[in-house]
Amino acid sequence: MAAEIAIDIRKTFPGRAIIRAQIRYPVEASTVLILFGPSGSGKTTMLRSVAGLEWPDEGAIRFISRTWLDTASNIRVSPQDRQIGYMPQEYALFPSHTVEGNIAYGLGCLTPTDRKKRVDELVDLFQLRGLESARPRELSGGQQQRVALARAVAPRPQLLLLDEPLSALDAPTRLQLRGELRSLLKQLALPSMIVTHDWEEALTLGDVMAVMSEGTVLQLGAPQDVFSRPANAEVAKVVGVETVVQGQVVANDNGLATVAVNGITLKGLGQGLCGTGVYVCIRAEDVVLEQAGSGMTSARNHLIGTVTEVAAYGVMVQVKMDCGFPLTAMVTRGAMEDLQLKAGSSVVAAIKAGAVHLVPRSS
Repeated sequence: MAAEIAIDIRKTFPGRAIIRAQIRYPVEASTVLILFGPSGSGKTTMLRSVAGLEWPDEGAIRFISRTWLDTASNIRVSPQDRQIGYMPQEYALFPSHTVEGNIAYGLGCLTPTDRKKRVDELVDLFQLRGLESARPRELSGGQQQRVALARAVAPRPQLLLLDEPLSALDAPTRLQLRGELRSLLKQLALPSMIVTHDWEEALTLGDVMAVMSEGTVLQLGAPQDVFSRPANAEVAKVVGVETVVQGQVVANDNGLATVAVNGITLKGLGQGLCGTGVYVCIRAEDVVLEQAGSGMTSARNHLIGTVTEVAAYGVMVQVKMDCGFPLTAMVTRGAMEDLQLKAGSSVVAAIKAGAVHLVPRSS
């Protein structure tokens, strides 16, 4: 039978939005829940409350058959008694301890023989062989992360909590370890909760994602579903859907909706929508740019626009344009040069109907 996590807490901070977080979902042995949202949204507060490092003003937290917190019944289980593995954002390795010493830190209840056996297992699992006697300052960022994760799982916790596990790493290392971390979590077969504000990490690591904003859980679902089908405009903005504009569904042909936006018509998927006010949500990566006057692609939507802004983000370039409404695209530097994109350029934006997500405004 699957375990279940149930969280319903309220926490106040001076000068900040009140945390009113509710979440409930079943977890299999290796389910990874992502707490996703901008800084200050309450995701770390929720994680620390589950860990017992933060005490909500009121509410309850339950995992499987255990109640860890119930303010109404005055139940407050200590962090040590929750059988949780916790890895903070900065790793918090003990500088005076070796790799072995850090991993073994929470294994004081084991005999020396069993403790060494467990440490050896984790040294192999986390690819730390040869570094057993090294101190944290002698390790790379990726190695420190693996030691911190090994220390967190060493006591065989029931639940693993990771706060921004990749944020302290440089970009190339973060990219490399993202897939490695996902593989490790599956090998450990340990339910996990991960805080992140990075959408690539959310998609790579998560099985379930809770989108948070201003202390509230806005949507819960599979990461791909949440990103491609945000429940409302607020979720769309939080998960980084760059274009969110108001429109009106004026026709619907078997689920292919025609939407009017500032006098421009778009085709999108919207079963049952007609005469409905909607938010039109389009991700920048789903917008293909073409030179004005060139041959058109098979996409149902071709919008003529004027570039208003071009901004480089590493190897990618964000292009903002006016197509009768503000629209954002993300293209490669090569595409930018080929299309000679700059402020004032004319351009055609091609968008497939399936990439035009319609959210009823009443929701």
